[in-house]
Amino acid sequence: MAGRINDEDVKAVRDAVPIDAVVSEYLQLRNAGGGNLKGLCPFHDEKSPSFQVSPSKGLFHCFGCQEGGDTITFVMKVDHLSFSEAVERLAAQAGITLRYEEGGYNPSHQRGERIRLVEAHKIAAEWYAEQLAMSPEAETGRIFLAERGFDQAAAVHFGVGYSPQGWDHLTRYLRGKGFSDKELLLSGLAQEGRRGPIDRFRGRLMWPIRDIGGDVVGFGARKLYEADNGPKYLNTPDTAIYKKSQVLYGIDLAKKEIAKSSRAVVVEGYTDVMACHLAGVPTAIATCGTAFGGDHIKILRRLLMDNGSARVIFTFDGDAAGQKAALRAFEDDQKFAAETYIAIAPDGMDPCELRLAKGDEAVADLVEPRTPLFEFALRQIVARYDLDTPAGRAAALDEAAPIVARIKNSGAQHEVAVQLAGMLGILDTQFVVKRVAQLARWARDRGGKGPAPARGPHQPYEAAPRPAGSTGPALNLRNPVYATERELLKLALQRPELVSPAFDAYGVDEFTAAPYAAVRQAIMEAGGAEYGVHDPQDYLVRVREAAPDDAVRAMVTELAVEAIMRRTVDENYAGEQLVTVRRRAVERRIRDIQSQMARLSAGGDPAQLAAVQNELWVLQQYDQALREHGAAAL
Repeated sequence: MAGRINDEDVKAVRDAVPIDAVVSEYLQLRNAGGGNLKGLCPFHDEKSPSFQVSPSKGLFHCFGCQEGGDTITFVMKVDHLSFSEAVERLAAQAGITLRYEEGGYNPSHQRGERIRLVEAHKIAAEWYAEQLAMSPEAETGRIFLAERGFDQAAAVHFGVGYSPQGWDHLTRYLRGKGFSDKELLLSGLAQEGRRGPIDRFRGRLMWPIRDIGGDVVGFGARKLYEADNGPKYLNTPDTAIYKKSQVLYGIDLAKKEIAKSSRAVVVEGYTDVMACHLAGVPTAIATCGTAFGGDHIKILRRLLMDNGSARVIFTFDGDAAGQKAALRAFEDDQKFAAETYIAIAPDGMDPCELRLAKGDEAVADLVEPRTPLFEFALRQIVARYDLDTPAGRAAALDEAAPIVARIKNSGAQHEVAVQLAGMLGILDTQFVVKRVAQLARWARDRGGKGPAPARGPHQPYEAAPRPAGSTGPALNLRNPVYATERELLKLALQRPELVSPAFDAYGVDEFTAAPYAAVRQAIMEAGGAEYGVHDPQDYLVRVREAAPDDAVRAMVTELAVEAIMRRTVDENYAGEQLVTVRRRAVERRIRDIQSQMARLSAGGDPAQLAAVQNELWVLQQYDQALREHGAAAL
């Protein structure tokens, strides 16, 4: 084992590398007063900065999660390193040669695993870049880049390289640098062949992928030859230093500009990042062979500081796959405090193609925020419905309103609700505004978990949510209302495939018996009946675990084992129970509205009366559809 690092050298490392310089490689820091700096903590999720750095003391502390320490401690925690690995990394940055108390200078083969893997990637990146610049074989790669508008200077700036077509060129080179076969396999640079390790990447254009600190941790490799039977893009597999869901290509180059401008542009590929940066958009980044997700958001949030003026712009291809990617990004939209936008070139070109065809200005113009991501999502939803019919407008409203309710800014929420009314052609904008406001209110009441579950596409009614408690009067199963609700819950637990996905759109308030409402809530929290279709074995376990107390848990068990009251249990029978429960809920709401109309007719606001009359008409149409078409109208 390597000896203990000399205490004087450890102190020299602490003194040589300012803590604020190290921390600012991972998150944006702002003045906190008293000589301190603040930012969003990298060790836990938070919306307001509680992480503080004291440059004068060389310390950090988070008042949210209580993590704290010096520069070395920060590097240990943020990059999951041992003490010696963190000191070695900081020493390398500062140009300090370390001494060890036992065994003199630390031999390279005894250094920490992460340090060794990062070093292997650094050497590999330099070697690949040299191959691209000098090797006659790499002419194919140079032509590929030139055809896309990238010269040698661009390749050098982004560190683009070339992996030769032979079996073990890099493997032999790294062995000569002192790396073991085990290290090469662990790094993902090599893979096991018939006679030992061989190069993972062969005959490809290579993009080094760096972490936010600037270390090369992986590669993205693009196929160049028809004879290559591999995928178009091949990425480093997950290793001790590379997790594709936790890295963003270009973040090392873009981070300072992202923090400075409070703006990030998310593109789809490596060449798109290059095109954007060269076109004067230095905030461009891309994911590495995976969809944009929660871990990527964490990286950006720390740089953007979640201030109100922050912008995140997504660029996607105009094809169906690009639109699907945009909607997937929207699912995570509310994890940002930043405003999110989407940019799609009218002719469907990506930034790289656009720069080649129309120049740098066209790329810069493309990523100027125009269409909010939520507006794009709304238009995609609305386009699926026939807005020429009242039922179509009501159905589109039912699916779109919960999305508007998710918008955090109340003023913007109101404006978008009015905009939605215009999209749908609903003249009574206040009806839409109130609907959205009610959903937002429910979301707040549920502790910020989002709006109450959306109704199905033909469920244009609202009723006050019933608390999902297990207390209440004893159930009288001679009551047909309770009997039907019980039967539907048994179907949802025992035969979820017969009632999914319609059942998952039913609100807790549609079950009038408090214990049944509690069971419905537990099913919802366990992932819904749809989860039961995909994983029946785990489904009941999850529902029971979601029950708030033993009484509800016992009710779940009882309903899961009790016989269904029909010998032939099929879709028709399930549909009858679904329709009966839904129609009773609609009828209850109609009675409430009729009562409200009677009060308004006696001297209420004419505009409010008109809105209520409109809601009544929509409900009556829906009730008629259920009566005439049964489960098909759900």
